[in-house]
Amino acid sequence: MEPVAPDADLRLHWMPRPPDALASARDWLREIAGGDAARALQRDARGRPRLPPGHGDIGWSHSGDALLLAWVPTGVVGVDIEPRARRVPAQRIARRYFADDEVAALAALADVARDDAFLRLWCAKEAVLKAHGHGLSFGLHRLAFDATATTPRLLRCDPALGAASDWRLHARDGDGHVAVVARHDGILPA
Repeated sequence: MEPVAPDADLRLHWMPRPPDALASARDWLREIAGGDAARALQRDARGRPRLPPGHGDIGWSHSGDALLLAWVPTGVVGVDIEPRARRVPAQRIARRYFADDEVAALAALADVARDDAFLRLWCAKEAVLKAHGHGLSFGLHRLAFDATATTPRLLRCDPALGAASDWRLHARDGDGHVAVVARHDGILPA
C-alpha cells in the first residue's frame, strides 16, 4: 500500500516494517525535508516524534509487518495503521473506551461491518491522539467520530484538541491494513 497523499503538502510513505523505525524515518525525512530535519528528529518525553520549529511535523505507526510515515510542513500530523486480520472483541472494547453514541452505532451494525467500522474508528482516534502528542493516555472517550462513516469524521472533541472541524482525516485500506492520517494545521492548546 503506497498511499496517495490527499493534501498537496502531506507526504506519506509505507514500507515493510524495518527493525528500527526511527532510523527509517530519518532516512525518509532526509529525502523529503533535508538533512537538517533528519538530524533534528527526536522523541519527546511521551515518545512522540518531534522536529524543531521550521522543520514541519512527522508521525509514524507500525503494526504487524507495516510501517507508515507521514510528514507535513506546518501543523501537526498523527497516523495509525492496524492489520485488518487483527480480530478483537470490538463491542466490549468500545463499551469500555468509546463515546456512548459510537457504541450504539457499532452495536447496530452486522458483525463484519462492525469489525471494519471499529478498526477504522480505533485508527482515527489513535491518529488524532498521536498528533495531539498525548496518545491513548489522553482518553479515547474524549473524542467522538461518526462511527459508520468510511471516511473518518470527527464530530466533537475535548477543547484541548481544538475544534473538531479543524481536523482533517484520511483513511486508507489496502494490503491487509487499515490506516488513518489525522492533521491539524493550527496550534493546539497546551
